[in-house]
Amino acid sequence: MTIRFFPALVLGLSLGLPIQAETTAANLFSALREPARGPSQSIGTYNRGCAVGNVELPETGPTWQAMRLSRHRTWGSPELVSYLQDLSARATQIGWKGLYIGDLGNPRGGPMNSGHASHQIGLDADIWFLKPARLDLSRQEREKLSSIAIRSDDQLAVNGNWDPSYAALLQLAASDPRVDRIFVAAAIKIEICKTATPADTAWLQKIRPEANHADHMHVRLKCPAGSRDCQTQLPTVSQLSKGGNGCDDTLMYWVSDAYLHPRPPKTPPPPKPHKRTSREYLMSDLPPQCAAVLSSD
Repeated sequence: MTIRFFPALVLGLSLGLPIQAETTAANLFSALREPARGPSQSIGTYNRGCAVGNVELPETGPTWQAMRLSRHRTWGSPELVSYLQDLSARATQIGWKGLYIGDLGNPRGGPMNSGHASHQIGLDADIWFLKPARLDLSRQEREKLSSIAIRSDDQLAVNGNWDPSYAALLQLAASDPRVDRIFVAAAIKIEICKTATPADTAWLQKIRPEANHADHMHVRLKCPAGSRDCQTQLPTVSQLSKGGNGCDDTLMYWVSDAYLHPRPPKTPPPPKPHKRTSREYLMSDLPPQCAAVLSSD
């Protein structure tokens, strides 16, 4: 890569001066429109890193459409783009026309100036739970259309939008060996666990409960071979639970009153020092390799 540092960034780092809001890592990475050229590399962690050699998911394919194109977040590792294309084709086997695909990441990964804390190293993607009625939506239609929740508003169960094809889609998505884990609303995993058998353990253990995932699944791939600076997330799926599939008492905590309606402590805890969010990260918060990724031609 040819190194081309931003003068303001270099001056601030060299002098040890605080970097202003307009030069947060999120704003710097979100402003770039092209990937860093070179062999594909995922650098750092899913929520603190960057990427080289990202490729763009085509806006439309035979079994998919990328949504919210104005965000310019249709970039990921070649492994991720290939995975999404493969999964969208497999979705036709369960009666879906294909998939509506939400955010992947920035062209060079890194933090985003809105939304996600992760999606930073080219290995995360959101897949909508809205079944495509058609796959010829215009750019304008893709900005206005929204996904649908398949979990009830009280967070306790799936709602009337649910049908068995969602479980089938999640099984297809999680059975791919490239996948590390898939985040969904807890009620969705609870519903699948009701009919789980030992034969389902290998893929079901990858389905993880997470808040704010009622209308989409968030797929996360493993660190690809050759990405020596990519850090595997722990715990791994083999460490998830004694039962092996995550359908245990810890899952039910996500629909407990203690979680959904926590009582304030009798004595307020002392305030914690402010920790920068992903949108507030400075370049110094990222792996050092990301400065070269940011500034390369």
